[in-house]
Amino acid sequence: MSLYTFGKMVVSTVLYPVFRIKVYGKEHVPKEGPVLVCSNHISNFDPPVLGITCPRDIAFMGKSELFKFKPLGWLMKNLNVFPVKRGMQDRSALRVGLDLLAEGKTMGLFPEGTRSKDGKLGEPLPGIGFFAMRSEAKVVPCAIIGSYKGVKPLKVIYGPPIDMEELRERKAPAKEVSQVIMDEIQLLINEHVG
Repeated sequence: MSLYTFGKMVVSTVLYPVFRIKVYGKEHVPKEGPVLVCSNHISNFDPPVLGITCPRDIAFMGKSELFKFKPLGWLMKNLNVFPVKRGMQDRSALRVGLDLLAEGKTMGLFPEGTRSKDGKLGEPLPGIGFFAMRSEAKVVPCAIIGSYKGVKPLKVIYGPPIDMEELRERKAPAKEVSQVIMDEIQLLINEHVG
């Protein structure tokens, strides 16, 4: 058993009951081939919550500072997290992400790049559009709705893959693609709030 699988089991037994997690639309995540799971970002708990609710193993970017402490760096690496330098275009991180997708793996991204302080969606970064356009990945929007206070169940909704064909055919700019993805996340939020 991999450390990722073991970690997923352990974290599931804690987070599911604590946050009363309800998952919808898991069937929308393709069983094989490259997948980009794109979610809103409301808490530091979002990556592990996506990790335990996504039916596939999912890789994330993590702040490079977290990898400086060797034991933590080892743990992150074994939990499918790879380093990214914040505040600059990190070409090596982009390459690692594209390589993962080329291998048919699943990557989780937060288009806003940082947590929303008020729960509303912020401006998407072009990086998400870059990965969507430079790969053959299916792009699955995801909405995390609620709070992590455990008062009401936390909803995690996976939507159907976004049709990227027209955008890829006309080589749409990354910023536009990022906005299309963000709009799909907003639609999921609008449909499931309440």
